[in-house]
Amino acid sequence: MSAIRYELGADQILTLTIDMPGQSANTMNAAFRDALTDTVDKVKADLGNLSGIVITSAKKTFFAGGDLNELHKVTRDHSEQFEAMVNGLKASMRALETCGKPVVAAINGSALGGGLEIALACHHRIALDDDKVQLGLPEVTLGLLPGGGGTQRLPRMIGLEAAFSYLMEGKKVNPKAALKAGIVDELAGSVEELIEKAKAFIVANPASQQPWDKKGFKLPGGAPHHPAMAQKLAIAPAMLKQKTKGCYPAPERILSAAVEGCQVDFDNGSLIETRYFTELVVGQVAKNMTGTFWFQLNAIKAGGSRPDGVERETFKKVAVLGAGMMGAGIAYATASRGIEVVLKDVSVDNAEKGKHYSEALLAKKVSRKRMTEEQKAQVLNRIKATDSTADLEGCDLVIEAVFEDSGLKAKVTQEAEPRLVDNGIFASNTSTIPISQLAEASSKPENFIGLHFFSPVDKMQLVEIIVGAKTSDETLARAFDYVLQIGKIPIVVNDSRGFFTSRVFGTFVNEGIAMLAEGIHPASIENAGMMAGMPVGPLAISDEVSLTLMQHIRAQSKKDTEAAGGTWAPHPAEAIIDQMVNEQGRKGKASGAGFYEYPNKGKKHLWPQLEALFVDQAKARGVQLQDLKDRILFIQALETVRCLEEGVLRSIEDANIGSIFGIGYAPWTGGAIQFINQYGVREFAQRAEELAQQYGDRFAPPALLLEKAESGSTFA
Repeated sequence: MSAIRYELGADQILTLTIDMPGQSANTMNAAFRDALTDTVDKVKADLGNLSGIVITSAKKTFFAGGDLNELHKVTRDHSEQFEAMVNGLKASMRALETCGKPVVAAINGSALGGGLEIALACHHRIALDDDKVQLGLPEVTLGLLPGGGGTQRLPRMIGLEAAFSYLMEGKKVNPKAALKAGIVDELAGSVEELIEKAKAFIVANPASQQPWDKKGFKLPGGAPHHPAMAQKLAIAPAMLKQKTKGCYPAPERILSAAVEGCQVDFDNGSLIETRYFTELVVGQVAKNMTGTFWFQLNAIKAGGSRPDGVERETFKKVAVLGAGMMGAGIAYATASRGIEVVLKDVSVDNAEKGKHYSEALLAKKVSRKRMTEEQKAQVLNRIKATDSTADLEGCDLVIEAVFEDSGLKAKVTQEAEPRLVDNGIFASNTSTIPISQLAEASSKPENFIGLHFFSPVDKMQLVEIIVGAKTSDETLARAFDYVLQIGKIPIVVNDSRGFFTSRVFGTFVNEGIAMLAEGIHPASIENAGMMAGMPVGPLAISDEVSLTLMQHIRAQSKKDTEAAGGTWAPHPAEAIIDQMVNEQGRKGKASGAGFYEYPNKGKKHLWPQLEALFVDQAKARGVQLQDLKDRILFIQALETVRCLEEGVLRSIEDANIGSIFGIGYAPWTGGAIQFINQYGVREFAQRAEELAQQYGDRFAPPALLLEKAESGSTFA
C-alpha cells in the first residue's frame, strides 16, 4: 500500500493524499520517499492529462516532518549516503514544483518541519482556519535545521529577516498568523472548502511557477548583498553568538545556509542547505537534543514512570494550602486546566492576594489576545480564596505549599487530611524535606506524596513527584495523572533530602559561590556558567532563590542530619553566604541587594564591592575558563550519578529531563547523564579525578561511575 494516494479526477485535477500506512501521522521516512519517487514518475507520465495537483493529507495533521528514528541513527560514516538521500528527496519535491502545472497545498492540519517544507514547495498554500493548527519549522529546537528546502524557500517568500524567527528560533504560528506573515495564501473554514479553493486556484492559474524560478526575481527585503541587508547581516553572527554562547551549532548553520543560499540560484542553495543539514544530523549536539527532547521526553509523557494496573484518574477539586508565590502559581496552573481550586491561607486577604496573581497572568493573556475576558472570568471563578478549613471538604487532592518548616507542614497536614474525599491524596510541595519524614504527620502515609513544583509555576514545565517510604503505587499513579492533567512534565524520584533536583541545583549554586571564595572574579564565574550552557550564572540564581532561604534550608538540613546521628560536612560556599547576609546585609533579589545590585532604573549588575571583598587578582587572572565551565557541569552530573547510585533516581530519562527542565542544566548536553555519555564515561571519570585533586573531594567519581568506566559501558 503506497503512502501517497494518486487520484486523477474527471476535471483533470490530480489529488495526492498523503496517508502513511500504520502511522497516526505522516513522516518523511523511507516509505514516504519511495512513494514520492513513484508518484513523481506517474506525474511525469500523466503530465499532458493534468491541469493541476492538490496535495493534502488523510491524517488529522497535514505532515509531522522528518523521521527522527532514522535521523538519530545516522553516523558520520553514513554522511555521504545520507546527503545523497536528502538530495534525492528534494529532487522529487523540486520535480513537482517545476512541472509547469499549478501545485496547491491543502493544509488540513498542523504542518511542522518537513510538512511545512512540502507546502512551501507548492505554488499556493491554503490552510484550515483552526487555531489548533500549527505551522512552523521547529527543527532548531532539536539541534537541526529545516533540511527539505526550508532555509531556501521561506526567505525567498517572506525575506531573510522575516524568516529568521521561524528558522533560528523555531517559531510556530496558527493559520491566521501564517496568512499575515505570508507563509500561506488563503484560509478555509472546512476541509471541503479547502479542496474547493485549491481546485479554484488551479482553474484560475493554469500555468504556475515559483517567484524564484522567474527571470528577474528579487528577494523580498533585499538580497544579502543589498546595502541595508548587508549592514544587518554584518552584526548577525555576533548577536547570535551572544544568544547561543557558542553551545548550539544549529542556529549558526541555519544563518549560514540561508544567507549563502540566497546569494546563488535556488538549486545550488538547496545543495548548500543539505551540506549544513548533514553536518548537524551527524553531530553530537543534535544526537543529545533529539535523544532527550524527543525520545526520552515522549517516553515520560507516555507514562514510562507510571505504575501499571491503576485506572487513570481525572481530578475535579484540588486544594492548595499557602497562597504565596508558589501556592498561587499552583492554583493558577490547576484552574487553567479546568479544575476547581480552593486556595487557602491564614487570612482571606492573603488568599485573595494569591488569587490576584492568577488574575494578573490572565489579564496579560487577554491583552495579548490569547484569551477573551469571558475565558479569563471562567478561570478565576474556579479559584475560591479562603481561610476556612471547612472549604477543603470534598477535595480529591490537597497540595501543601507553606513555608519550609517541618512543624508547620505537619500542622496543616493534620488540619486538611480529614476533609479529603475517601482515598484522597495529600501532597507536599517541599523542595528539600524528606517526604517520609513529613508523612509521619499523616494518618494515611500510603496516600502521602511529594509534588515539587518549580518557580515560576506558570513558566516552569517540570513537576518532581517524590515517593515516600510508605507511598502506594496507586497514589503515585494518580499523582502522575494530575501532573499530566495540568499540562506539566512529571518525573518520579524516590525519597531523600533535597530529592534529585534540589540536590543537584544546590551543587550548581554552591560551586559558583565556592569559586568566589577562592578569589575568582564574579564576572568570570557568571560568564562561565552561561558559556557552559546554563540559563543564568550561579550568583544570579542564588539571588533569585535568596541567600536567607539558602541559610534556612542548610540549617534545617543540618539539624535533621545531626538528629539522625549523621555528621554535617560544611561546604566552602557557606562562609560566603553567611558573610553576605550577616555582615553585609545582602539577602538576595527580594530584598533588593545580593551578589547583584537591583537599581530602580536600569539593569541589574554585580555588586562592585564583591571584587574588594573576595577577589584574589592573581588567581582571577590565572584561572582557565574551561576549568570553570567543567566545574559547573561536572559537579551537577556527579551529583546526578550519586542520585542514581543511591536509588533516588529511577531512570535515565527522569535524570536527563529533570536536570534540564527543573534545574536548567545546559540543554545542548541532552541532560546531566547524557553529558557523561557524550563526553565518554571513562574520560569523564578521569577528568572528575583531576578536578577532585584540584578542588576537593566533592568531585570524586562515585563508585557507579567508576564501575561504568572500567567496564567500558554507558548509562542507558
